[in-house]
Parts: sequence; C-alpha cells; structure tokens
Amino acid sequence: MKAFVTGATGFVGSHVATVLAEQGAELRLLVRTGSDPKNIQELNADRVIGDLCDPESIDRAMAGCDVVFHVAADYRLWVRDPAQMYRANVEGTQTILQAARKNRVRRVVYTSSVATMGFTVKNLPVDESSPVSLENMIGHYKRSKYMAEEVAIAAGRDGIDVVVVNPSTPVGEQDIKPTPTGRIVVDFLKKKFPAYVDTGLNLVDVRECARGHVAALEKGRSGERYILGGENLTLKQILDKLAAITGLPSPRVRLPYAVTLDAVRMGRKKMFVSSSKAERELGWKAVPVDAALRRAVQWFTENGYASN
Repeated sequence: MKAFVTGATGFVGSHVATVLAEQGAELRLLVRTGSDPKNIQELNADRVIGDLCDPESIDRAMAGCDVVFHVAADYRLWVRDPAQMYRANVEGTQTILQAARKNRVRRVVYTSSVATMGFTVKNLPVDESSPVSLENMIGHYKRSKYMAEEVAIAAGRDGIDVVVVNPSTPVGEQDIKPTPTGRIVVDFLKKKFPAYVDTGLNLVDVRECARGHVAALEKGRSGERYILGGENLTLKQILDKLAAITGLPSPRVRLPYAVTLDAVRMGRKKMFVSSSKAERELGWKAVPVDAALRRAVQWFTENGYASN
C-alpha cells in the first residue's frame, strides 16, 4: 500500500506517518518548501515538494498512491490574515479531494478536529450527533475546520470514499511548533502558570491518535466522522498531572474569566467528548494521558523549549 500523507512534518502527521511505516506502508510525504524536516528525518519515505494552495503540485505528488491521509492544517488561535487560513484549511481540503478523485485513490482519511463539535455551556460530553452549525464556530480556525469538514462530507456523498476523524487535543512528543496544547506544557515548564481558570479539555495520546487514523482507514464507514478522544480533564487536573510529573508546583489560585493570562486562552466551555462511536466501529480505546504528558515534558525539555 502506498500512502500519501500531508502534514507529515508536523505533530500529528509525523506520528501517522510513523505508524504507517511500522505497518509496512510505502510512504509519500508532502513537504512544503521551508518546512522543518526534523520529525521525518528517520522515516524511509519519498518526500515531494508541494503546497495545498497549488493544485498541480498536489495532483503530481499524489499520482500512483492508493490511500491519502490529509492531516495538514493551519492551526493557530490567532492569525493576522484570516484568508490565508481559509485557503489552507478549506480550499486545501478541496484540492486534496479533487486530486484523490482524479488519481482514483481508494480512500481518503481527513483529519478534522473536535473544535467542529457542538459544545455547550452545560459542559456535557459531546459526540458526533450533537447539534452544531457554522454559527457556533468562534474564531477563524474553528470556522475553517468546520467548513473543511463539510467539504469532506459532501465529497463522500458525491462518490469519494472519505472518512473523517476528529482528534480531541493530542499531546506527546514531536510537537514542533508547538500547538496550543503543547504550549500549555511549555508554559507550565517555564513557570508561566501562576493561576488557572475553570475550563477543560479532552487530551489524547498522539500515538494512539495516529493509530486511530489507520483504524479509520481500515474500518471506518465512508462519509462518517469519528471522535478520537482520551481523558476529559479540567485545566486544573492537567496542571496537577504536570506537577506530579515535573515536581513543579501546580497553581492554586483560580481566576475569574474577566482576567486574562497569556498562558490561558481557553474558552468558558469545557471541551469534553465521547469516543463511543469510534470504540464501537473502529476498535478505539481511550487510554490515560499520563504517559503522553510525560513524553511531552521530556521532549520539550530535551529540545530546549522549556528554557527561559
């Protein structure tokens, strides 16, 4: 099996590529000019230069591949030029799906996000059936990912074999940028968490998340989406786990939402999820994230992210 992977130099994409390689897949990795190749240096893979905003480069790069993992995304909580994010996330997904149709790819696994789910202030765990609309999406990242997911689902109705996976918030090693979730770990290591707010996330081990992508390829139903989640944790619980791992103190002061910390850019809603559909259909198993947090701490420390 020859697998085409976008976003392979990034956090989740590098783990997806690693799992595929371990299972014997032949890899073709899309690499943008200027991308840091650190995460894929050890992989035996064909690297091709291309850009999601350049359909011809994507078409050429995908030629001859059997399956596609579209993991790449512009993941920033703030962006100076929102149009750039929509081009990468929405138009880029359209480009991938059009190339997949042209190259007669067997299946596309599209990496969405739980950010597209219908969270409410009631803080109950959401699933794939929770009501949601574009109007519920706050911020350009969430809006662009919601729109891209709609593009993928529509392509499934139009005859392309596509499965959508919705990772919660992955954590672990190789978070090279880092992601906003990784930034929580880095800020904690730098002692930039003097206080916390009452919010929460679902954290998932990035290695398990990558295995879930492959399970979606093998077992997922076309046109369906699957939440890949781990543990539902309040921010305070996450910080307490990091304290237990590092020996650094966990903050005891809880702030009201009217006060803003640079280290905390999380919403009032707790982003708790249920992965029961993936458990039933993909064989997914939610595991504790302590090991992933420990690997993240070690990786960020060894790679100089925790230096003040």
